[in-house]
Amino acid sequence: MGSKKRILLVEDEENFGALLQNYLKMSDYAVDWEKDGAKGYSSFSKNNYDLCILDVMMPFMDGFTLAEKIKEKKPDVPFIFLTARNQKKDTLKGYSLGADDYLNKPFDIEVLLLKLKVILERTDTQDLVELQKSESYQIGSFIFKTSKRELTYSSEEPVKLSPKEAALLEILCQFMNQVMPREVALKKVWKEDNYFTTRSMDVYLTKLRKHLSRDQSISIENLHSSGYQLSVKA
Repeated sequence: MGSKKRILLVEDEENFGALLQNYLKMSDYAVDWEKDGAKGYSSFSKNNYDLCILDVMMPFMDGFTLAEKIKEKKPDVPFIFLTARNQKKDTLKGYSLGADDYLNKPFDIEVLLLKLKVILERTDTQDLVELQKSESYQIGSFIFKTSKRELTYSSEEPVKLSPKEAALLEILCQFMNQVMPREVALKKVWKEDNYFTTRSMDVYLTKLRKHLSRDQSISIENLHSSGYQLSVKA
């Protein structure tokens, strides 16, 4: 894993919190454990974390409120909710706040560790995308100017894309003729990866396909288990 990933654990149950902290440390994570929401936010404000694990029901500040404050301060930090309550409205609220996952207690620690590994690897992939930016891209017969959000077909007048259309197209261009992981686009453009943002991205992909439809050599394919691919046939 290289340098240890740093996790903030906010859990008010003494026995469970201690057990979870030990498991995470044995799995080579650096873990700060706080026992209520207020202390959790104080710790988050003073330190840099790669991921947060938040209990929902806690004294002084509940997990949902803590998550909102965390998102305001640092929107890109992934987080997971833990709860003893098995209510659909809580699950929906958790995901609507941008949670990367939502686990009902009791749960298998091994499952949590696997989820953490996937989320953190996904975050690392996002960081790589930052290295590939360009001011313009050639997409078949189109020129896409990223800073101006302009898509120009041949010698015609450019079309102004919306901010989300432009951001999504830029990431697709960065992975031109390769698979763009779905999670990368959701985190970079929507800042959240959940059911609602996935549906929104589908809408914007449809819009981009329409913009690019004049060139039959261009396609944006949905690779169900992997992501999406912007391809230009020779």
